[in-house]
Amino acid sequence: MSRFFFLFVLSVALFFQSCKTQNTTPERELKLWYDEPAQEWVEALPVGNGRLGAMVFGGTETERIQLNEESIWTGGPIERANPEALENLEKVRQLLFEGKYAEGDRLAQEKIMGTRIDGGKHTYQTLGDLFLEFDGLSEISDYKRELNLRTALTSTRFESNGVKYTREVFASAPDQVIAVKLSASEKGKLNFTTWLERPGDAEVVSASGNQLLMTGFAQYEGRGTRFASVVNLVNTGGELVAANGKITVKNADEVILIIAGRTSFWGDHETEKSADDVRSIANTGYEKLKNDHITDYQKLFNRVDLALNKPDTLNIPTNKRIERVKTGASDDHLTELYFQFGRYLLISSSRPGGLPANLQGIWDGTLTPPWNADYHININIQMNYWPALITNLAETQEPFFEFVDDLRERGSQTAREVYGCRGFVAHHTTDVWKFTDPIGMTGYGMWPMGAAWCSDHFWEHYDYTGDEQFLREKAYPVLKDAALFFVDFLVEDPKTGLLVSGPSMSPENKFIALNGEIAAVCMGPAMDHQIIRELFTNCIKTSEILNIDTPFADTLRTMLAQLTPSQIGSDGRILEWSEELPEAEPGHRHMSHLYALHPGEEFTDPNDPKWMEASRKSIEERLKHGGGHTGWSRAWIINFFARLKDGKKAHENILALFAKSTLPNLFDNHPPFQIDGNFGATAGIAEMLLQSHNGVLQLLPALPLSWQNGHVKGLRARGGFEVDMAWENGRLIEAKVKSLLGNPCKVMYGDRVMEMETEVGEDVLLDGNKNIIKKGFKL
Repeated sequence: MSRFFFLFVLSVALFFQSCKTQNTTPERELKLWYDEPAQEWVEALPVGNGRLGAMVFGGTETERIQLNEESIWTGGPIERANPEALENLEKVRQLLFEGKYAEGDRLAQEKIMGTRIDGGKHTYQTLGDLFLEFDGLSEISDYKRELNLRTALTSTRFESNGVKYTREVFASAPDQVIAVKLSASEKGKLNFTTWLERPGDAEVVSASGNQLLMTGFAQYEGRGTRFASVVNLVNTGGELVAANGKITVKNADEVILIIAGRTSFWGDHETEKSADDVRSIANTGYEKLKNDHITDYQKLFNRVDLALNKPDTLNIPTNKRIERVKTGASDDHLTELYFQFGRYLLISSSRPGGLPANLQGIWDGTLTPPWNADYHININIQMNYWPALITNLAETQEPFFEFVDDLRERGSQTAREVYGCRGFVAHHTTDVWKFTDPIGMTGYGMWPMGAAWCSDHFWEHYDYTGDEQFLREKAYPVLKDAALFFVDFLVEDPKTGLLVSGPSMSPENKFIALNGEIAAVCMGPAMDHQIIRELFTNCIKTSEILNIDTPFADTLRTMLAQLTPSQIGSDGRILEWSEELPEAEPGHRHMSHLYALHPGEEFTDPNDPKWMEASRKSIEERLKHGGGHTGWSRAWIINFFARLKDGKKAHENILALFAKSTLPNLFDNHPPFQIDGNFGATAGIAEMLLQSHNGVLQLLPALPLSWQNGHVKGLRARGGFEVDMAWENGRLIEAKVKSLLGNPCKVMYGDRVMEMETEVGEDVLLDGNKNIIKKGFKL
C-alpha cells in the first residue's frame, strides 16, 4: 500500500466557504421506503425540527401522526441526596481499601445512595396524536411511503378507485411547525375527519372553525409542564365542519394542516404561543414553507456525502433489506443509508436553543417511555453526540453544552453535600430537571463521573473548531469545575501511595470478590482514572492556550503524576478494577475500561502498542461471552475496531447491528428503541474512514475489503480540517483536505506519513512522490 501511487489535494478554505460549497445536493438516492403502512410505532417514519417531532404511520383509511414536543415532562426539580453520605464516605473507603468490597458496597447503598426515581413519575411524554379518518377509500393499489433523507420529507402515495392520493409531512425548523399536505389527482376527492387525542386524561380538546386545540397538564404530584397543540386546516375546495372536538372535511381538492405545539417549560402562555406559531405563517404558501424547510435542513445535511460501491438494492423496501442482511445478503448501500439516517436524526432532534436529544431523541408515543426517556450520562447522552463533530454537525451540540453547563449549579451542591468537595459532580443519570445526586442502586448509581465525561465534549469542540472564544467562555469554566471536584475527591491508596478515585464502580458491571461475594463498588476503577487523566490534561492544555490559571494547571500536573495508571492483567486484558477480579457477567454490555481506546485516545499511542493489543483481547473476551447484545453496545464495538484499524471486524459488527439490533424504520433496538445506537454507529462508520487523534489525519484507517469503491465528502478532523476522499479497488486514489485554521498538517495513509505547514487560503497539491506544487490560491 505504501508503494501505491496516490494523489491528494490539500486545499485551504475558510469555514463559511467550506459550508457553502457543500450545499450542492448529490444525486445518489437516500430513502427509507415501504410498500405497506406502519402497523407498529417502530415501523413509522420520524420527522423533527429539533423541538417538535412526529411519527408518520402512512395509513390509508386512517392516518396516525404521533406528535412530540421535547419539553413535555412530568415532575420537577428534586433533591435525593442521602443526608448521611458525607459522614459515611470515609467508612466506605476504608472497607474498600481493606478488600471488604461487599460490605463496603452495602454501606454505600445504605448511607450514600439516594432514592431512585420511579419509572413514569418524572418522565418525558408524548404530546398526543393527530388522526385523520378518510371516507370512500377502497381497492388500494400502488402503495408507497418513504422518508427522503435529502429533503427531510415523508410522503405517502397510493391509488384508490382510480384516484391517486399523495400526502406529505415535514417538520420545519425555520417556522417551528409541522406541515401536512393532502392532495388527490381529481378534484373534490378529499373527505375525512380529523381530531387530536392523547393517552390518559390530562387534556382538553376543542374544535372551532378551521382549528383544533388540545391543552393539558403533564404532571406528577402537581408538578410538570402544561402543553398546548394547535392544528390549523386550510382547504382548497369543499367545506369544513367543526363539531364535538373534530373537524370534518368534505369534497376538498387539497388540504394543508399546520401543527404547532408549545409547553410551559420555557415560560407561560403555551396556548397563545402555539397559536402565534400558526398565525405567523398564515400568509406563507405551502411551497415556500417547504422550500424554506429544505433549504435550512440541507445547509446541515449536505455537508457530508458518502457512497459505498454501486447500489443494487434501491428497489427493495427498507424493512426487507434488513431481513436480507439477517440471512447473509450483502447491502453496502444500507450502511450508507444508516449513516446518513443517523445524521438526519441528530439534525432533527437537537437544534440550538432547545434541549439535547434524550434516550429516544425526541420521539416517543407513550406516557411511560423506557427509563423515562431521560439523560443517562454514563455513556448514552455522550454517544448521542459522537457523530456531531466528525460528520460536520457541530451546531447540534449546542443544546448539550447548555444542558451540561446548567448542571453545574445543582452539581456543585451535590459535590459539597455528598462528598465535601469543591467543583461539580453528576452521576449516572439526570433529566430535564437536572438532578445530580447519586440515586438508586450502587450497581449503576455509585459513579461520580458523569459530569467529567460530558466535559470532554467541550474540549473536543475546541479541538475540531479552534474556537478560542468558546474555549474561554464556555468550555474552560465547565472543565475547571469538573476537574476541581477530583482535586478534592482523589485520595491516596495506602497500598501503593498513588492517587485513586472512589468509592465508584465500572458502569454497570460487577465483580466477584476474593471471598466469592459479588460487588460493584471499589476504589480506583479503570474508567474513572482514564476520564480523570483526560480531564486534567484538557484543563492543562486549555491553561496553556489561553495563558490563564497557571497555578491550577500546576496542581493538576502534580496530581497526574501521582494518579494510578491503567493496568494490564496476567491474561493480557485491560484491568477493569483496581485488582485483577473476575467479572460477574463476562459478556456485559458496558466496556467501560476501554474508554481510553474510544472515545478517549490514551490507548492509541502507536509507539506503545501493548495497550491496543490488550484492548483487543478485552473486546474479544467480552464478545465471546455474548457482549454487544444491545444496540448501543454494538455501536461502541464498531468504534473500538475502527480505532484498532480492523475494518473487517468493524464491518462484521455493522452487519450484526443490522441483523440483531435494528428496527424496521432503522431505529436502534436496545431493546426497546433507544437512539444512542443510531448515533454511535454513525460515528463508528465515520471513524472507519477518517481518524484524527494523536495529531494525525489517518485516511481510510479501517476500510473493509467489501467497500471496494466509494467516496466520502465533508468529514471533519481535529486541528480544523475538512476531508474528502475517493477510493477504487480498496485503494485511495484522491483526497482533498481543507485547512480551516492554517494549522500544521500531518496525513497518514497506510504506513506513509506526510507533513507540511498550511496557510489559510493556500492550495497545495501533493502526489505519491512527495512533489509539492503551490498554486498560491487565496480566498
